[in-house]
Amino acid sequence: RNAEDLSSYQKKIINIDTHLGLSLAGLASDARVLSNFMKRQALASKMTYGRPIPLERIVSQIGDRAQTNTQNYSNRPYGVGLLVGGVDGTGPHLFEFQPSGMTQEMVACAIGARSQMARTYLERNLDAFAGCGREELVTHGLKALKESLNQDKELTVENTSVGVVGLSDGGEGKKGKLEAFRLYDGEEVGPLLERALGAEAGKTEGEAEGEAPGEQMDTS
Repeated sequence: RNAEDLSSYQKKIINIDTHLGLSLAGLASDARVLSNFMKRQALASKMTYGRPIPLERIVSQIGDRAQTNTQNYSNRPYGVGLLVGGVDGTGPHLFEFQPSGMTQEMVACAIGARSQMARTYLERNLDAFAGCGREELVTHGLKALKESLNQDKELTVENTSVGVVGLSDGGEGKKGKLEAFRLYDGEEVGPLLERALGAEAGKTEGEAEGEAPGEQMDTS
């Protein structure tokens, strides 16, 4: 969202390392403080141990940092929530960070204003995610984001960014290689929006002709 009609849209996705990134909801200044801390920890892990930092460890570190602020009257809690996603030696992970310092691993999650509508979409389609490829997961993410918009708003290349990180298809029985975190922004988001919202438009037209919603998309 933009704060007012005269302002630009605020960037909500930050690349931390080649194997992880985050999205934010809340005070961007606090998010920059935490993301800079995460970048230092990621760099220290590579210099000390010669490997990328595990996601659970780095999320635990920012959780401890945030929780410490709640114990000292001279500091205020961080006013930002984060979704941290990435891939490490144990596979892909998604963590939610709350200002209180609480962290938890999620299968799918949405945060921020009007996020309940997006959560409802994710919960409704949760069973289908395990069998989805990367493009299908991005489509689901954009559809969930669309659910959180006001009725007079639409997803456009100006107000939408997409961060993608994961493993390539290594074939049957083989582990894929890490594909570095990539941020799609500006005109790069256009094809992703066209694929996601074009499919949604087709579904709506089919329903208008009297077809049952379940006949429009195969989630098997």
